[in-house]
Amino acid sequence: MQASDEGILARLRNSGIEPGDSDEIRLQKSLLVFATGLISLASTLWLFIYWQFGPQFSATIPVIFQLLLIGNLLIYLKSRKFDRFRLTQLLTILCMPFAAQWGMGGFIDASGISLWGLLAPIGAALIVGARPSLTWFMAYILLVVLSGIFDFFLAEGAAPPTYRLSMQTMAFFFTLNFISVSTLVYLMIRYATAEKQRVRLLLEEAHQRLQSAQARSERLLLNVLPSTIAERLKHENQTIADGFADVSVMFVDIVDFTRMAEGMTPQQVFAMLNDIFSRFDELAEKHGMEKIKTIGDAYMVAGGMTNDRCGNYTDALVDLALEMRNLLHEDSPTRQMHLEVRIGISTGPVVAGVVGKKKFIYDLWGDTVNLASRITDEGGAGMVQVDEATYRRLRQRFDFDEPRTVYLQGKGNTTVYRVIGHKSA
Repeated sequence: MQASDEGILARLRNSGIEPGDSDEIRLQKSLLVFATGLISLASTLWLFIYWQFGPQFSATIPVIFQLLLIGNLLIYLKSRKFDRFRLTQLLTILCMPFAAQWGMGGFIDASGISLWGLLAPIGAALIVGARPSLTWFMAYILLVVLSGIFDFFLAEGAAPPTYRLSMQTMAFFFTLNFISVSTLVYLMIRYATAEKQRVRLLLEEAHQRLQSAQARSERLLLNVLPSTIAERLKHENQTIADGFADVSVMFVDIVDFTRMAEGMTPQQVFAMLNDIFSRFDELAEKHGMEKIKTIGDAYMVAGGMTNDRCGNYTDALVDLALEMRNLLHEDSPTRQMHLEVRIGISTGPVVAGVVGKKKFIYDLWGDTVNLASRITDEGGAGMVQVDEATYRRLRQRFDFDEPRTVYLQGKGNTTVYRVIGHKSA
């Protein structure tokens, strides 16, 4: 039963609300319908009590008042013309209490029933707005003044009404009118405040969801792009391409991975690559290197694209290479499969940028990238090889095998150096 009543109240509160209405219009509509229901209920109780004391014909105007309120509401629910409903309803609430008071004889005889007209400017302030409500309030004041003039100049010479309520009864109705109007004003303001709080909470929740979604989007973007590039991409609507004069580029390739993957399910292949490359990601972040991308079973990373490590990025990249190689020897699952990597490093100028507008990727181009890739292809299992430029930069801190000359497609005979490890103390 309680759930049913709540459903009826909810349907009444949402009567006339359209899907495209703003939160402000929704509040205005629900508040006016809510006020109509309150005033109709209160006036019904008032009329019942008055009938117990006064003559039947004195209640004619209150009955008309209720009919107008309900009739306007029904017309609005059918026509959905809120502006007209708002105007006619506020006019009815403003004028009918004064009409009832004049029909009963004046302030005293009607027990100040005109006080109900105050609900019109209060409702206008809540429903229409602060500035328009001033007009309604001035109209209310004008009607009060006219009623005062009527009582002052006309009531004294007028014949006494055929039926006058006793002073005790009039005092009772004075009290009833003040309590009723005060209660309705309080309930309307409380309802409007509660609805605004509800809307504010909904907006705060929506804002929190938006912030969470934005944070997730930014995390995803940072997983795809370097932080500086992601920030530029959010604020710039143009092609992003940068030139770097000195970058160390490294490729890590898993030896004979295609052959080993032939006897594995796709899920097993993915799980193994994901495990290895996730560990590589952690090592790259540890050494301050920028992961560029994965290409099948190859992993590409670069140093020198940020200012985090100043001039030590080539050293850090070689440290990273040695740790990646050793990781496969130390990690139990990959050690059982006898996985090995070959690594090639080249240092020099590159061009970096974001390619495309959909499913974009941050990539590097240039001879430095091509050389690193081809040095990797010429390496053997467990080998970390570097080009001449990288060797000259590292030879004071690392030990190398004797240089060897290899033929690289597009480059011809090229000297490469194999890293043994850090120089001993």
